[in-house]
Amino acid sequence: MTKMIQCISPVDGRVYAERPALSFEAANQAALDARAAQKDWAALPLQERIATVLAGVEKLQAMNPTLVEELAWQMGRPTRYGGEMGGVIERAEYMAGIAEQALAPTIVEQSPQFKRHIAREPVGVVFIIAPWNYPFMTAINTLVPALIAGNSVLLKHASQTLLVGERLAEAFHAGGVPEAVFQNVFLDHAATEALIRARHFGFVNFTGSVNGGAAIEQAAAGTFTATGLELGGKDPAYVRSDADIEAAVPGLMDGALFNAGQCCCGIERIYVHASLYDAFVEKAVAWTRELTLGNPFAADTTLGPMAHKRFAATVREQVAEAVSSGARALIDPELFPADDGGAYLAPQILVQVDHSMRVMREESFGPVVGIMPVQSDAEAIELMNDSPYGLTASIWTADSSTAAAIGAQLQTGTVFMNRCDYLDPALCWTGCKDTGRGAALSPLGYMAVTRPKSYHLKEVSA
Repeated sequence: MTKMIQCISPVDGRVYAERPALSFEAANQAALDARAAQKDWAALPLQERIATVLAGVEKLQAMNPTLVEELAWQMGRPTRYGGEMGGVIERAEYMAGIAEQALAPTIVEQSPQFKRHIAREPVGVVFIIAPWNYPFMTAINTLVPALIAGNSVLLKHASQTLLVGERLAEAFHAGGVPEAVFQNVFLDHAATEALIRARHFGFVNFTGSVNGGAAIEQAAAGTFTATGLELGGKDPAYVRSDADIEAAVPGLMDGALFNAGQCCCGIERIYVHASLYDAFVEKAVAWTRELTLGNPFAADTTLGPMAHKRFAATVREQVAEAVSSGARALIDPELFPADDGGAYLAPQILVQVDHSMRVMREESFGPVVGIMPVQSDAEAIELMNDSPYGLTASIWTADSSTAAAIGAQLQTGTVFMNRCDYLDPALCWTGCKDTGRGAALSPLGYMAVTRPKSYHLKEVSA
C-alpha cells in the first residue's frame, strides 16, 4: 500500500494537501536520472546556467500571489506579510552575482614552464532536505548555488509545506532548467536515509531538528558524503546599558514573535542590563499586546497559528513548567481570544526565569521569550554562551567596538549589532555546537557544492 504524505493545515485542521511517497526504487531511479543529466548541465557555459537559474527565480516571483495563499494554508503565516519573495530574490541575485568570482580557479603559477591552479568542480548531485518555517528561502540558499555550480539537485521538502517543492520545480523548469537536473521528490524518512546510504549524493543539505541532523549523519556514515546541517537554536540577545530601547524593544520583540516565533534565528532569550530592565520589560509587554492573533487570511492578523498543534503544545508545556518553577507570565492569554488550545497560541513574555528552566535552554520555536536582568557584559556573555546551540546572537549598544569585542567571546555563527533575525547573503550562514556545521550563502556557499581539483601542468622542451 502506498504511503501518503500529508499536510495538515494549521488554519482549520483539515488535510490541505497529500502526495504519495516514492518507493525506494522510484527514488533511486530519480537519483540515477539526476546523475545522468548532470554532466550535460555542467558542460553549459557558466553564464548560461546563471541566466537559466535567474529565469527560474523570475518565474517563481510571478507565482507569488498563489504562493502567499498556499503558505498561509500550509504553515499559517499571515498573508499581509507577502510571502518570502523579497528574501528569495535578494539571495538568488547575490549568489548569481558572485558566481564567476567564487568559482574562478585559483592561479598559483602561470609561467613558460608551469601552469598550476586549483579549480572548483561540481560535486555531482546535491540533496536538499528543506524545512517548513521559511520553505522558499531556506531551499534557495542551496538550490541556486548548487545549480549555478553545475550540479543536479533533488529537493525533499517538509510535509508541512508539501506544495513548495512542486512550485519551485514548476518555476525552474519553466525557466529552462531540465527536469532531470532539478527534481522535487516526496519521500518518507526511511527512503530518505536509504538514498543517502546508497551514496547517490556529493552533498546533503539539511535544515531541521538536532535529531534529524543526527539521523542524516548516521545515514551518511561510511559513505564520505559531505553534509551541511542547520539544526536547533536558542538565539540570545543582550541589551547593554547604553542601548536605545526605543529601537531595541520593537526590533527584538519582532525578532522573537514574527512568524509565530518559528524562525531559525528568532530571539528566544533576552538579557537586559539592570539599569534598563524595568523599562524594557514594560515596553515589550505593551508592544506584544498590540499583536492580533487570528486567521492568517484576515487583514488585521499579525500573528497566525503555529504550523502544527503539536508545536504549540511544546511551547505551552515549557511555559507551564517555567511558571510552576517560579517564572511570571506577563501576557494574559484572554487578550488573545483566538487562542484555541491548539495551533492558535497567544504570545507570551516570561520574567523571573533562569537557566534551570527548559524555556531558557531548550528550543521553543514558538511565540514565547524569556527576559532576564544582568549586571555586566561578563554576566551577559556567560549566560548567552550557556546553551547547547550557537546560530546567532544580537547585541544592542551604541558602541560598535564593544559589540565586536563581546561578539568575539560568543559561541555563535553570526553576531548582530542593533538588529536580529536576518540573513545577509554576503555573509556566511553557519552555526556551531548542536546548531550544526557547514556554510551557506556568501562565497563560502559555493565551496559546499563544489570540490577542489588541482592542476600541475609542466611544459617539457624538445
